Amino acid sequence: MFFSSTDQEGQPDKYHLVKSAARYADAHGFTCVWTPERHFHEFGGLFPNPAITSAALATITGNLQLRAGSLITPLHDPIRVAEEWSVVDNLSGGRVAVSFGCGWNVNDFAFFPDRYTTRQDIVYEHIDIVQRLWRGEAIVRRNGSGREIPIRIFPRPVQKTLPLWITTSGNADSFVRIGAQGANLLTHLLGQDIEALAGKIAQYREARRAGGFDSRSGVVSLMLHTFAGEDLGAVRDLVRKPLREYLRSAVRLEKQSAAAGGSISGGAEASGEAVAPGDLEDLLDAAFERYFETGGLLGTPEKCIRLVGLLEEAGVDEIACLIDFGVAGDSVMRSLKFVTQIRDMAMRRRVERTRVDVEAFNEVLR
Repeated sequence: MFFSSTDQEGQPDKYHLVKSAARYADAHGFTCVWTPERHFHEFGGLFPNPAITSAALATITGNLQLRAGSLITPLHDPIRVAEEWSVVDNLSGGRVAVSFGCGWNVNDFAFFPDRYTTRQDIVYEHIDIVQRLWRGEAIVRRNGSGREIPIRIFPRPVQKTLPLWITTSGNADSFVRIGAQGANLLTHLLGQDIEALAGKIAQYREARRAGGFDSRSGVVSLMLHTFAGEDLGAVRDLVRKPLREYLRSAVRLEKQSAAAGGSISGGAEASGEAVAPGDLEDLLDAAFERYFETGGLLGTPEKCIRLVGLLEEAGVDEIACLIDFGVAGDSVMRSLKFVTQIRDMAMRRRVERTRVDVEAFNEVLR
């Protein structure tokens, strides 16, 4: 997953890491690459349109699923969303997926100011329209002369259905609503710990069951800041400054939204007043410690695999490894071989558990 907090001013190729890491992931058996939608701020500012970044990645990869994480659908016409992603589906040979989000930064809604207060409901309305168009159905719109006409999208997508996630910041009601919708789910550990996440995932599974969907088949994807290496102290020293600055940029964005009259991420209300410099540094120190110890895949493979085990027990199916939080690109690329080790360790452990379960079942039969 990519979510850069800098526009990499002066770099001849601002998307070099995105392309290099995507090529690596494509060649080493990873599942997907996520690119977000962000606007009008350095935090995520390299990524104003995930359809464009995914179209670029479609031309240099052959295996990865190309996912929007997240597409802020209230900022768009859903017909245009369906058109754009159908193009990317064709460019990639049927490898796209979209996580839809409602957005939270009030300034992003400069595109459609009137949608801010009803953005949560708009997401579900737009999902329905996109899905219908994706299936080849027509919807009715009014044309330039005022006549109602049927609209279908071209080109027709490769996939018969669009793989669908919905993003939530951690609100328990959102987990339930997403489950009832039958969608996959994308979330993070900002504002929730693993124990709280486990309880919400259980609610999500139950909502799927109650809604007539297979409770086990929904995919829960969790975003985690990720950097791995062979020496724990060296990793800590390397990631501390860039991660603190990444979090500082996030705080600036939160303050900007609050000062403009909107909520902060997660839908919470906050003051836009300045934080005292000393208090901010203490906050960043505490946040770094939390992310490094329990909130990210940060450290050696042996340390990280323990967190992976806890997340598996909590019901997480996938980890979206956020790798571009400010560490130099060449170091990130070296880190990916250790991330691959973590992935392989987790897969071997899962295979071993399956073998033990089968042997136990066979013993019962005997």
